Amino acid sequence: MYAQDKEFSPEAPCDMTRRGYAEGVRGIVKADEPMSKHTSWHAGGRAKIYFEPADEEDLVHFLSGLPANELILCIGLGSNLLVRDGGYNGTVIKLAGVLDRLELAGNNRIRAEAGVPCARLARFSAKSGLTGAEFMAGIPGTVGGALAMNAGAFGHETWDIVTAVKTVDRSGRCRTRPKSEFTPGYRQVDMPAGEWFLAAELQLAPGSRSRAEQRIRELLARRSESQPLRQPSCGSVFRNPPGDYAARLIEASGLKGKRSGGAGVSEKHANFIINHGGATARDIEQLILYVRDAVRRDHGVELVPEVRIVGDT
Repeated sequence: MYAQDKEFSPEAPCDMTRRGYAEGVRGIVKADEPMSKHTSWHAGGRAKIYFEPADEEDLVHFLSGLPANELILCIGLGSNLLVRDGGYNGTVIKLAGVLDRLELAGNNRIRAEAGVPCARLARFSAKSGLTGAEFMAGIPGTVGGALAMNAGAFGHETWDIVTAVKTVDRSGRCRTRPKSEFTPGYRQVDMPAGEWFLAAELQLAPGSRSRAEQRIRELLARRSESQPLRQPSCGSVFRNPPGDYAARLIEASGLKGKRSGGAGVSEKHANFIINHGGATARDIEQLILYVRDAVRRDHGVELVPEVRIVGDT
């Protein structure tokens, strides 16, 4: 997800045929799109409107025509998102595969657009003889989502290497903002409301290509050994509490393998919830709540979800 977005309560349903709404748009606009096709859990309801822009200019044009009270949700690979079965009564904008340019920006910097997969960024950095982004190979999302939640892996976080970002607001206005205008925290970033990330400039360090590529292989091997990568999930469901690990607490509560319909707590990594086949968003959300309540009861710790849950029940 890209957004630390501000949601607006719609006063009336959005009409795709309303003059100016999608007029002149070159990308893909669909109504009633199943979000199960666009999330890594392969579950969830439908988006009222779904939009894949042709490029940044098309996105700006589309945003400028949206009703001022329209709900907007920007997504990448849908790896940290659960859309409830009742669907999302607004517009979902998917940037993965669209804003996907990567380029060297001089002075050991890389410019990455929001739709670039984090793993691709890590490989590009290593191939370019730059180090510091290897950890992003372990983040199962895009640069935009990593910025929005300060995603991390293997002891590093996204905003550690950010120097500036480009954003767009709901009117279509683009801005370049320095890192100093944001307050990154653990799996969150305080940022201006109603803006979404378009790109980031990342400061890295010169290094050995072969060593960086070897480091990526080592990190991916560790991830493969400890996480259920071949099963549909959202990645880690809960943030780690201070001084502890969510997975340890969940396992200590005897919850590995716990099921709710088609959803289950992974036997391999307790902080993963798996879609075993046919899981509904309700199955997954109920299991999240069950795990949270069990850990609170057993350990006195309130687990905070990393996953964003949106939409109607």
